[in-house]
Amino acid sequence: MPVKVQGELPAKEILERENIFVMDENRAVHQDIRPIEIAILNLMPLKEETELQLLRSLSNTPLQISITFMMVSGHQSKNTSTSHLNQFYVTFDEVKGKMFDGMIITGAPVEQLEFEEVDYWDELVTIMDWTKTHVTSTIHLCWGAQAGLYHHFGLKKRMLDKKMFGLFWHKVSNRKIPLVRGFDDVFLAPHSRHTEISAEDIHNCKELMVLAESDEAGVFLTMTHDGRQIFVMGHPEYDRVTLDGEYKRDLGKGLPIEIPKNYYRDDDPANPPLLMWRSHANNMYTNWLNYYVYQVTPYDLMGTPDFSSI
Repeated sequence: MPVKVQGELPAKEILERENIFVMDENRAVHQDIRPIEIAILNLMPLKEETELQLLRSLSNTPLQISITFMMVSGHQSKNTSTSHLNQFYVTFDEVKGKMFDGMIITGAPVEQLEFEEVDYWDELVTIMDWTKTHVTSTIHLCWGAQAGLYHHFGLKKRMLDKKMFGLFWHKVSNRKIPLVRGFDDVFLAPHSRHTEISAEDIHNCKELMVLAESDEAGVFLTMTHDGRQIFVMGHPEYDRVTLDGEYKRDLGKGLPIEIPKNYYRDDDPANPPLLMWRSHANNMYTNWLNYYVYQVTPYDLMGTPDFSSI
C-alpha cells in the first residue's frame, strides 16, 4: 500500500521514479480505508532531504500511511524555503487537537547546545508531553532521542572527545521484542553526532529496555516497556550519500573531521560509499508500524492504546 502525501510535494516525484508507490490525497479519498496517521516533526535543516529519506523508509509496508509534516513555530528555517514550509507543513497549534497513530521526531544540528538553550526547546517540550496523550507510539531520532530521554527521564548528554561519525556495528540485545524482529545478530547503522547519553545511564533507567547497542557507539535502540516511546540514537534513515555530504561539507569549512568509519570502500573518499544499513532501517520502521502502531491503535483514534498484548 502507498504512502499518502500532498500531490505537489517534491519528494513524491522522486519516489515515483524509484518505483515507490505514493498516493496523493485526490486518489486516496476514493479508497474506503482508514490510513495510518503519522506525524513527522522535522527539525533537520535540509527538510526536503529528510522528507525523502523518511518516506522511503515508511513505504515498505502493506499499510496505507497518511503523512503530516510538522514544524516548530519558534524557529526560522534558513535552509528550506518559506513557500515549501507554508505549503507542506503545519504547526503544532494547527494539529494539537488531533490524534495520531504514530509520530517521528527527527534529529537537529543543535546537540552542542544545552537543551534549554535551543530556541524552540519550550515548544518541543510541549509537543513531547502532548505525544503521551495524542499519539500511539513515537520514534525519536538522534538529537531528538537525546532530547526525549532528557525530558522524560532526566538522562543527560555529554560531549564526546571527537565526533561519532560513520557506520558502526551493533548487536541485538533483546531478540524477543517485536521492534527488532527479523534483525541479524549484528548490523550496521549510521551515526553522526558530537554527544551521547551514556549506556550505563540508559541501562540503569528502569523505565527503559535496551534493544541494540555497540561497543564503540553505545546504545543504538531503546524504548519504554509499553513501546509508546522509542529512541534511536543514530540515523537509520540516512541515504547512501548523506555521510559523504556531511564529510565534504565539514572539510570545506575547515572543521576537524575524520573519514566516516566503515563507510567508503578501503576508507578512500574517492570510492563511492556502499549502502549497508537500509534493510535493517526499513525493517525497524516496518516493525514499528505493524506491532506498535497498526495492531494497537484504536480505529477511531480515541483513547489510550493497550500495549499489554505485545
